[in-house]
Amino acid sequence: MTALAADRATPSRDGREMSFPVAAATKIYAGALVALNASGVLVPGAVSTTLKCVGVAQEQADNTAGGAGAIAARVRRGVWRMGNSSSADLIALSDVGADCYIVDDQTVAKTNGTNTRSVAGKIRDVDASGVWVEI
Repeated sequence: MTALAADRATPSRDGREMSFPVAAATKIYAGALVALNASGVLVPGAVSTTLKCVGVAQEQADNTAGGAGAIAARVRRGVWRMGNSSSADLIALSDVGADCYIVDDQTVAKTNGTNTRSVAGKIRDVDASGVWVEI
């Protein structure tokens, strides 16, 4: 493409809700922390260094019998309460503003697990029920 030489009606989105193709043989539960894998398809959060967290699934997506991209799932960005990890990876209020890392589809941790975990998002608050993560 070349630079504009006239006004353009540029399409936009609010960026909060998107839809992504689901990985083959994968089931995603509503409310799950989800990410795109190295192939660019949606998977539940898990320990991996190649995931790109995109939000929280807004519906269950059962692609256990389908190929990659056979179905899509709605995903929403925002600030979500996730489960807090334990022990040395427990997130504290003093960690607000730092990155947190994906443990599974509902849990985040303070560290990258010796370079085994992908970033989930930014820690925005911590309370007795979990960690508020901006994704």
